[in-house]
Amino acid sequence: MASATPSLLSALPGRTTSMPKSPVPGSEPPIPRRWYILPDSILAGGGAGFVSSILMCPLDVIKTKLQAQTVRHGHIDYLGAIGTVKQILERDGVRGLYRGLSPTMLGYLPTWAIYFTVYDGFKRTFGVTPRMHEKKGYAISNLWFLHIAAAMTAGATGTIITNPLWVIKTRFMTQPHTEPPYRSTLQAAYLIYRAEGFRAFYSGLGPSLLGVFHVAVQFPLYERLKAWQIEKTSEPLSAYQLLMCSAVSKAVASFATYPHEVIRTRMQVQRRTPRNGNGNGNGNGNGSAKPPANVNGNGAASSPAASSTVPRTPNTAPRIQVPLPSPSEPQYTSIAQTFLKILADEGWRGLYKGLWVNLMRTVPNSIVTLVRCV
Repeated sequence: MASATPSLLSALPGRTTSMPKSPVPGSEPPIPRRWYILPDSILAGGGAGFVSSILMCPLDVIKTKLQAQTVRHGHIDYLGAIGTVKQILERDGVRGLYRGLSPTMLGYLPTWAIYFTVYDGFKRTFGVTPRMHEKKGYAISNLWFLHIAAAMTAGATGTIITNPLWVIKTRFMTQPHTEPPYRSTLQAAYLIYRAEGFRAFYSGLGPSLLGVFHVAVQFPLYERLKAWQIEKTSEPLSAYQLLMCSAVSKAVASFATYPHEVIRTRMQVQRRTPRNGNGNGNGNGNGSAKPPANVNGNGAASSPAASSTVPRTPNTAPRIQVPLPSPSEPQYTSIAQTFLKILADEGWRGLYKGLWVNLMRTVPNSIVTLVRCV
């Protein structure tokens, strides 16, 4: 989500935000709390998300535009990162580097609220606690697996609920310059719904859900790298060692799972023709596509008067009804089809467009989060 999935802060064993402190030896173990939203965690995560979204928005815009390009690397029309920045500044100025900021900021607070609620509830439902008189049949005794499963479940839940905001964010960032720009998140949501229907808000949900496996790669690798460093020395790991473990694990996880981001962006960007318009039309938002005028075979509009007075002859070209513009048929219909189409049209490099810009955006955040948790 978005690219927007919370970090691994809550996925580290022994570093969960909802677990109480270790009891004094000999005292009664604390009773686990029930599912609830953690205000401190939500405010901290949401606040960090607000700051991060503002600072990293230009990189997010550049990355999304690179992902949305459908031409091969080296093609005359292909724009790299520098070319993308120049194009944005020429067309929209500095403000163009912050398109999509409002839906991004709106998405962080509910994302963290959902994430921590589900994460905490999953652990308390499936975890093993000291006060258990007998082990539940569905309990997860492996602490690492418990935290990873909780993080993936929480990430998937948040992605499903907040996906509409990330679709709107992607549309903001990739809107063609020939269209009137969206004025607000609410207006963008209305226009997308009116033209494409409700299903458009869940474009790219499948690849977004695949993104939750990112944590399954990053966290075990981070712990493995730390273990290798600890085996070499009996002293505590230095800040530099922790930084390198975090950076390498994040970079490897991003490289391994990055194609899902390109696939997600392609599916979110494309305009769809809904089955029933705005829910019930053909894409013009009012339930039917009305032709603006009758045109003859050479493209000139014919007036009603001329139509009624000039009889049609066999040699006269028939009138053609021109419907209002509507979204085109989708090029990308599934994860597998999108993957194969990108691979065939753009090569394997097409699946990694914007990777280096994405690493510039995500690795620093990951380093701060993981080092802080140690």
